[in-house]
Order: sequence, then structure tokens, then C-alpha cells
Amino acid sequence: MLGSLFSPKNVAVIGASSKELSIGNRIIKNLVDFGFKGAIYPINPKSDTIRGIKAYNSILEVPETGGIDVVHLVIPAKFCPMAFEDCARMKVRHIIINSGGFSEVGPEGVEIEKKCMDIANKYGMRVMGPNCQGIINTDPDVRAYCNFTFTIPEPGYISLVVLSGGVAELIHQGVSEMGVGTRIYASNGNAVDVSIPEIIEYLGEDAPTRVIVTYVEGLRDAARFMRVARKVSKRKPILAMKAGRTREGAKAAASHTGGLAKEEKVTDLIFAKAGILSFADEGALIRAATAFASQPVPKGNRVGIITNTGGPAVISTDVLAADGLRIPPLGENTRKTLEQALLPEASVRNPVDVLATANGAHFRACLEAFMADDNFDLVYVNFVTPFFVDNENIAREIAAVSRRQEKPIVCNLMTDRRRMRAVEDILKDGGVPCFAFPSDAARAVSALVRYHAIQSRSAGKAVVFEDVDADAARRIVDTARKEGRMQLGAGEVNRLLECYGLPVPAWRIAETPEQAAAAAGDLGYPVVLKADAAGLVHKSDGGGVMLNLQDGKAVREAAADMRARIGIADMRFFVQKFHPPGLELIMGAKAEEPLGHVLMFGIGGIFVEVMKDVSFCLTPLSDAEADEMLSSIKGAPLLDGVRGGRGVDRAALSDTLLRLNQMVIDLPWITEMDMNPVTAYPDGVCVLDARISLSVVTAAGT
Repeated sequence: MLGSLFSPKNVAVIGASSKELSIGNRIIKNLVDFGFKGAIYPINPKSDTIRGIKAYNSILEVPETGGIDVVHLVIPAKFCPMAFEDCARMKVRHIIINSGGFSEVGPEGVEIEKKCMDIANKYGMRVMGPNCQGIINTDPDVRAYCNFTFTIPEPGYISLVVLSGGVAELIHQGVSEMGVGTRIYASNGNAVDVSIPEIIEYLGEDAPTRVIVTYVEGLRDAARFMRVARKVSKRKPILAMKAGRTREGAKAAASHTGGLAKEEKVTDLIFAKAGILSFADEGALIRAATAFASQPVPKGNRVGIITNTGGPAVISTDVLAADGLRIPPLGENTRKTLEQALLPEASVRNPVDVLATANGAHFRACLEAFMADDNFDLVYVNFVTPFFVDNENIAREIAAVSRRQEKPIVCNLMTDRRRMRAVEDILKDGGVPCFAFPSDAARAVSALVRYHAIQSRSAGKAVVFEDVDADAARRIVDTARKEGRMQLGAGEVNRLLECYGLPVPAWRIAETPEQAAAAAGDLGYPVVLKADAAGLVHKSDGGGVMLNLQDGKAVREAAADMRARIGIADMRFFVQKFHPPGLELIMGAKAEEPLGHVLMFGIGGIFVEVMKDVSFCLTPLSDAEADEMLSSIKGAPLLDGVRGGRGVDRAALSDTLLRLNQMVIDLPWITEMDMNPVTAYPDGVCVLDARISLSVVTAAGT
């Protein structure tokens, strides 16, 4: 559907201008200067020609009987609906609205935008924008620069799809300054029709596109974005950066999960679920794209390092190790081969220091050794260019091995680029990505390995428990929502957990201190006493929890004191069998429409908001994802036991997470939920406290 947008045979510009400093002129100039292979039709009733090309009074006069692939609109918004009608008569396939003044400016713009889209939908025209730059396609058979920006790219393999025009051009310029070409560039502004997911899907099928780069400020259709990106990222890497990385306040959140999930941006979770590589800054994004554009994906994380100078190798080794990559020792055969091939003074270990006096043959011997050794997955080269060696010959040897595409090669080229341009050109012609600083090159290597790790990880399988009572659980939720209650009482929460086989201690609800003591006697001592009232969220903060009560007298006194101190008229008492201390953890969920729920796992107890050692994942959760959540917190070693202590039951923890996953999928009306603490033992877990918030019943009854 987007083929004629990105590979047009003809382009018209309504609002073309003879004024040099205008968008209507710049688009014509870019098409001409870039060598567009198709026909160009400037539309301007006041000019006979624009940049030497015949201009037309109206698009209706354009001599194209088979339709027009792309029309730019560079006219005030109020004239666009009329232009859309004319485009429909000319069988236009795609309209790029470069003008602003639509929904971004308020109600009047919204109405104009709606009129335009009504016409477009009626006649099957696709719309890019409004308020957008447009597209670029460097294909030598197309050369379409349907855009008013200034970066003139060389043909390449990186495709960019970015909502924000300013950021799109920033990234595009950065890629160009790296000396790397691009394939397709798309910036779609307000995205009233042609969307980021649709463009990503198109690029996924575009064979010359090797890597897709995107930047998002928000996802209008997050579910579709995730579905498309998940499919495309299996075939080629998607690199993404998002806006708004600073943490939000979470004062209004009713649960720990709600508050912490606001800090963990859901976009990150979408990226993770979809197999997208996320970046925190544009420089790292650009450098990684450069590596993906020319190098194969490694088969592991084991790096062989070649250097002709010591210090940068130390820097790069530190960065690689910090990112979790391995720098293994040389195998015996590799070591013997290099001892014979290199200078006697060379350091034959990993990193291999070939010395500043090394020539092309020495570098080639190292590269061939690493390519032949199955204990290495990729090669990192620190290459300084001394005046006393033939640097161009060294570059030719590196480039020759790179062209074979056996294993990735990334180069930290330390040189005066004004004097050594030929060296850099030789490397780039061989597809070797070159970076000026060792840490930048090392992080590009890390990005290649990260993508391999994402593609290699087990997707796991869905787990469905047959021992749940979903119907009873729905009745509990329905009753509360019909009564207008957004917060479940303690008894309702525990019954709900029991419906899903979530382990809770024996419990009772009591109305008075005397009933509380009687309930405790039935349960058996010791017990825990908790206040149960709709307005009481964090019970421990208000003295609403008493632990390890040993007899009836202690229960009655604690209940009476609790009622007097808290002062809530309808307060009841939740009496629970006391469980011994264990490792206190937290699990929770927060609704994120239309994606489902965000699940949380981490170190729990009263310090959860201080420690914030938690992991998140979007539903649905697979068994592999549950295990990954357990392993990804900083406190994960506690689960296995430290300093001689016994670990906890990881299988039971994973089971509990998966049951929570099934609960919130079955009960989408749960908006926020905490299970804190979930106490873990060597032989099981127990949910000692939980709270659940619900959505209200709407006018439609849902």
C-alpha cells in the first residue's frame, strides 16, 4: 500500500514557490538536486516555471491520466479540503501535508483535518502528516527527496521513521556525519493516517533496509506498534529512543505498583516485549545503527580484541566487560599461530597488542586467527595510525576480512581524519564501522550483542492453570463494582487470591474486638491483626497492623486500641494466622490500556519505595518471562541464598507470578494491585498482605 509513497513515479507540489527561502521552493530544489527519476509538477498559478520546470495553475491541469503518486500540500490549512477534492479527481494516491494549522492548533484545525480525512477515506487516498517533512528514498532507480530538509544522504541500509521532524533530521544528519548512507527516511508529523507501525511494517519487507531506527514521543496505538515491531524485529533490528525519560511523581498512586510503574515508562516495556533495542541518547543510537548497517549479527558475546596501542584497549575492555561481554583468553592453537605470525615483542593474549610498528600482515594474521577460532564471536580493533607504518595497507587488510561477513568487525580508528581520509575511506568501503573513541566503538559492539541476546532468548510458553475458579472471582469483582466500590475489602481480596490458587494464610473477618479474639482462637495462635476499612490504604503507616499476637487478651486490647487510634466508624478486623519471617518480596499489577497489565516483582516489605529494586513485564507473561523477572532485580542473589544461607523456592515464586498474570487477564477491571509482602521460604511462598483497586462501572455498564 505504501509502495508508491516511497517509490513514486511522479510528484506534484501544490504551493510550489519561486521564492528561494520557502518550503514550496525547497521541495522542488531537493527533488531536482537529488536526481529524482520521475516527473515533477510544480503547482502555482502565478509562475510559469519554478527552477526551470513548467508550473501549472492547478493540479487539474497536470498531464497525468493514470494518477499521481505523491502530492505535497504547502498551502494554508483552510485551503486543504478544496485541494483534497482536486486531488481525488486526479486519482492521487498519497498526499504529504507539509503545512501546519491542523489538530495541533485547536478545534478549528481539528475540523479542517476531519474534512480532509473524510475526503481521503472516500476516495482511497493515503495521507502523511499534517505538519510533517515527508520521505526520502535513496534507491538509485528512484532518488525521491519528497522533503524540505537539507541532509543529502548517500545510498545505504539504515531506514529512519520518526514522528518529530526535528529529531528525525538530527538523527539523519548524525548518520550522514558518520559517513554512512541511509535507505529510507520518513517523518510523518501529526500522523493522522500513515502511522509509525505501518511504516515499520513496510520497512520490514524492504530488503535493502538492514536496520530500522525510530524515535517516539508517545504511542497512539501501542498495541499495534508492539504487534508489528515484534514481528519485524525477528527479521531485522529495530533501534529506538523515546522522549521523556525523567521520572514522574507518583503521589496519587494507590499502590506501590502504580507508583513504581509510573517511573518505569511503559514504552520501555513495550520495547522489551517487542524485541526492540532501546537507547538513552541519540549518539549511542546512531553509532549502533552504523554497526548494524554493515556488520552481521554475532552468534554470542565473546570478543577478540586487536590493538596497536595499550591504553585504548584497556578502556574498551572495561566498557565491554561492564556491558556483560566476555573477553576470553586465546585458545592454545590461536596463541601458537600468533606467536609465529607477530613481532617477537607483541603481547599474545586477549587483547592482542600487535604493537605500533605492526604492518598489514600482522593485523591480517590476527583477524584470520579470530575468524577461525570458534571461541570468538566478534572482533574489536583499536587502530591508531602512526606515521612510520603503511596505514592504508593495514586498512585494506581489515577491509578484506570484513567483506567476507564471517563475524562482526568494529574499529576504533584513532587518527587525524584530515590527513588520513584515505585510511578511513578504505575501511568504510569494506563495511567496517569506524568510531573515534574506544568507548563508543565498544558500546556499538555491545549493541550488536544485545540484539543477538534478544533474538536468542526463549520466548517461553503460556501457562494456564486449571485449578482456578474464574467465575467466583468475577462475582466478587462484579459485586464491588456494582456497589460503586473501587477498593476491595480484605476478605474479598483474600477470597479472590484463593480463587486463583495464590497461597494465603488462614484468615477470618471480625466486627468487634471480642469477635477478633474468638476468631484468633479458632485459627490458633500466634495471629496477625489488621484494620480493614475502605479509606485505609497503607495500614502499617497508621498503626493498622499488629504482628505475632499470642493470646485472646492481646488480640482484644490490640483491636480496641486500633479502633480508638484510627477512628474509622465502619472499620472491621482482619485476623490472620501468623507466618514466620522469610524473604519479603512484592508482586503487583497495574492496568495499562489497551495493552493489558504491567506486572511487577521485586524486593518488598516496608522499604519497597526506598529500595525500588523491582522488575516489570507486560501481560501476557510466559514462563520464561516470569523467570527473567526473578533474575533481573539487583537482589536476585538473595533468592538463591547468600553467605551460606538457604535460597527460596524459585519455582513457587514463578508459579505465583504466573497465577497473578492469569488473574489480571481474566479480570481486566483490576486497575492496581499489590501483594506485599509475599514471603518466600525454601519450600514455598505465602501472600501475607494484598490490596486491589477496581475500575468504576461506566454508563454502559462495563
